[in-house]
Amino acid sequence: MAVKALVTGGAGFIGSNFVRHLLSERVELDVVNLDKLTYAGNLANLEDVEDDMRYTFVQADICDAEAVDEVMEEIDVVFNLAAESHVDRSIAADTPFVQTNVVGTAVLLSAALRHGVRRFVQVSTDEVYGELPWRDPAAAHGGPAPMFTEDTPLAPRSPYSATKAAADHLVHAYHATHGMDVVITRCSNNYGPYQHPEKLIPLMITRALADEPLPVYGDGLHVRDWIHVADHCAGLLAAAERGRAGRVYNLGGDAERTNLSVVKALLSILGKSESLMEHVTDRPGHDRRYAIDFSRATEELGWRPTRGFEDGLADTVQWYMENEAWSGAVG
Repeated sequence: MAVKALVTGGAGFIGSNFVRHLLSERVELDVVNLDKLTYAGNLANLEDVEDDMRYTFVQADICDAEAVDEVMEEIDVVFNLAAESHVDRSIAADTPFVQTNVVGTAVLLSAALRHGVRRFVQVSTDEVYGELPWRDPAAAHGGPAPMFTEDTPLAPRSPYSATKAAADHLVHAYHATHGMDVVITRCSNNYGPYQHPEKLIPLMITRALADEPLPVYGDGLHVRDWIHVADHCAGLLAAAERGRAGRVYNLGGDAERTNLSVVKALLSILGKSESLMEHVTDRPGHDRRYAIDFSRATEELGWRPTRGFEDGLADTVQWYMENEAWSGAVG
């Protein structure tokens, strides 16, 4: 009998790349994609696999207990990627984030427990840790820079990250209380193909291609670590197959950059002028720096990122240039 995986949010950016990764890397696997198809979900992301006999799509909300219970039949492993994820939207209206990210996770956990799911993989974010002291990633410094480890206390600072932290606590509680086999992954900023144009890199690419102003929050010196979505997908599969129950694994890209340097790099690749950049009022509570220590994933899972940021960024720009119609349809 084939192993059956449930991927929630599988029509989104990371989810669609992960569904494709599972089908490619594990031929014995059947994959069920459960997605509500909000603005961020797009079945066009998976047109190349929709005829695969191992793939099934179910349109449903993870908060719908009856629908989730029905889908959970015969599922061996759950990958929970369904989430409201845009920080700006969470600042404007946080209720959908509480509903999907917290209540939805609780519904999934309850159903997984009832149906005896072997492993539950909660896909989280480095934003649950809060922020680190600012440090210029391009400057030479003495001594190691502070980074998030899996033991860093959770200190979320946005409505989005607060709901993801709450979900992580629920997952841990099911492990401690019910003995459920769970693994939590926390990744840094993803980039790559099929990312919704509201996010930094695709937003800047699509605006630059149209010679429109590129909005940069504040001074643009907020630091993020960037991981290519393909590396993230490989990390999720490694965590599911080799992770220890109850364990958290950070997945980083070893690519700290200021937002300003990322935007400048994109303009350089596109041959556009830096005069397109426009500094705008900073986002409320904007975390100054994130940095990921992923040594646990390397030591216990045998995983590390393989895509260099410069090459990955160039490939991403090329994908968006070749798929302008896709960007226009979802933007």
